[in-house]
Amino acid sequence: MNELPDSNGYIYVEANGGLNQQRTSICNAVAVAGYLNATLVIPNFHYHSIWRDPSKFKDIYDEEHFINTLKNDVRVVDKVPDFIMERFGHNMSNVHNFKIKAWSSIQYYKDAVLPKLIEEKFIRISPFANRLSFDAPSAVQHLRCLANFEALHFSNPIATLAEKLISRMKERSTDNNGRYIAVHLRFEEDMVAFSCCIFDGGEEEKQDMNAARERGWRGKFTKRGRVIRPGVIRMNGKCPLTPLEVGLMLRGMGFSNNTSIYLASGKIYKAEKTMAPLLEMFPLLQTKETLASPEELAPFKNYSSRMAAIDYSVCLHSEVFVTTQGGNFPHFLVGHRRYLYGGHSKTIKPDKRKLALLFDNPKVSWKALKRQLLNMRAHSDAKGIEIKRSNDSIYTYPCPDCMCRSNKSEVLKSPPAS
Repeated sequence: MNELPDSNGYIYVEANGGLNQQRTSICNAVAVAGYLNATLVIPNFHYHSIWRDPSKFKDIYDEEHFINTLKNDVRVVDKVPDFIMERFGHNMSNVHNFKIKAWSSIQYYKDAVLPKLIEEKFIRISPFANRLSFDAPSAVQHLRCLANFEALHFSNPIATLAEKLISRMKERSTDNNGRYIAVHLRFEEDMVAFSCCIFDGGEEEKQDMNAARERGWRGKFTKRGRVIRPGVIRMNGKCPLTPLEVGLMLRGMGFSNNTSIYLASGKIYKAEKTMAPLLEMFPLLQTKETLASPEELAPFKNYSSRMAAIDYSVCLHSEVFVTTQGGNFPHFLVGHRRYLYGGHSKTIKPDKRKLALLFDNPKVSWKALKRQLLNMRAHSDAKGIEIKRSNDSIYTYPCPDCMCRSNKSEVLKSPPAS
């Protein structure tokens, strides 16, 4: 066991956003605390009006495992000691809060944050998402790897249900030797609204989207002078794929109607109508709601991050992962799968600009469409293993920085449910 030098003080961070944006904050906080020889207080999860999830760290992650895994590299405590809080009148607002620019270098923390930490013995950083640059010295990258791939395991209730759902997916995939594909579908009302794309173009959709934008991003989309061009957004590949488009894409890529699919998503916009064609094309499609009983899902139902953690776990162990919209979920999941499976993970990341041109062309034949989609799938397979470049995220590209570990074979035998 390594003996850590005396701590320079305590660091408290506010992790904002949804499940995987919070994950970024946690891993970066571990890296910063370790580099500054500070003690990290278990990060606080900031409540957000979009995700509306009051979960604490221990509700999502195994706190004891997190602390124990990091103990030789970074001190982690579950709360600030009373003797420290007494100096600030037990009021967190009295503690110096650093407002740090996004993507700051680790050198900035050493130059600007460390002196104040040594002076005060306690600082806070809020907000903390994306406050550390992707490019960093190997010592910092090591701590990020350790935090993300080894220390962060989901809490026992989440892991237990996830294992059951993985087992049930494999049972339903016996015709394919227990293998299934996972699709991350982003067609929830808030995603459809935020995209500013037009789908069925009806008056009801327009009213729904205007109301959703005002609820979630009051005034953001109605500022004077703001021009929204849905057609341009679609041609730039920025619109979320509809369930119908996902079905057409997968069938064109060669997946038959007896393919077992796990669909990871939130509440799909107008699900009864929009999901019908996808279910017709893939009748073996499952979700956490169809695999689990209402009683099993009840403890997680009203917590978006816990529900996302279940989806993450089932997707992690799929044969193929299909991402349809980018964002933090695939950003972490693709990297995690690469880490678990020796650097390579079968991932389909479609070229959405090309898809928009193909789907919007009324003259394209099924044969021509299928040829293009098979080429797209082959290109995705070739990208399954990629080496990290300097400005890439280590969470998506763990090779080579995170891949040299002595216990890798053990993890592959029994991968964590995280």
